[in-house]
Amino acid sequence: MIFAAGLGTRLRPLTENKPKALVEIGGKTLLELTIRRLKYFGIREVVINIHHFGELILDFLEQHQHFGIDIAISDERGLLLDTGGGLLKAAPHFKNAPFLVHNVDILSDIDIPALYQSHLASGALATLAVRDRPSSRHLLFDEAGRLAGWRHNRTGEERISRRAARYRPLAFSGIYALSPRIFEFMPPGPVFSIIDVFLEVAKSESLPAYRHDDSLWLDVGKPATLEKAEILVKAIPLA
Repeated sequence: MIFAAGLGTRLRPLTENKPKALVEIGGKTLLELTIRRLKYFGIREVVINIHHFGELILDFLEQHQHFGIDIAISDERGLLLDTGGGLLKAAPHFKNAPFLVHNVDILSDIDIPALYQSHLASGALATLAVRDRPSSRHLLFDEAGRLAGWRHNRTGEERISRRAARYRPLAFSGIYALSPRIFEFMPPGPVFSIIDVFLEVAKSESLPAYRHDDSLWLDVGKPATLEKAEILVKAIPLA
């Protein structure tokens, strides 16, 4: 699943007349870059959620013949559902096998098949791609690499799901693998964050970190990152 429904407020004024997913980097939209990245690894079935200027995304996909893959749309134009609610709405597409989630504003050369295989091997409900990098918010992991909490570094707020002698703060990368069983742990919604679900699930289940500190990675969330993105995208293999 590609999360493409966000308002893109951090990218204003670029998103005043189009969705974040259609902001261009190196002549290609963020959505196209994400699709081509997934295609590079052989993924041929994708669900994309839409909200802000959703009709422009529909037109864009039509103009590009859906990039030759099977693309389903989860339409949130009536109500933006946040990451958890958006996943829950798309749940009918993900009943039969573990699946990947990728935020549209993330550029990375992370080894997606390795992440997926790590997830399958663990049998976990979720496997979270994370990095050791500065961030205003960190996920906290215990000595075994299991999700144990969350910390807001500016306010000092913490939410602890699993007690540990020592917590390792790591930044969430916006890419993760999920078991369809995750839907059993979700509230009825309709609007909620997937991070809230992870923190609740971590009280009883093991949610492992997938470290990819050596990968290229960039959150294209602000206009100031666009110049870096133009350089980075040249180093990322695409289909």
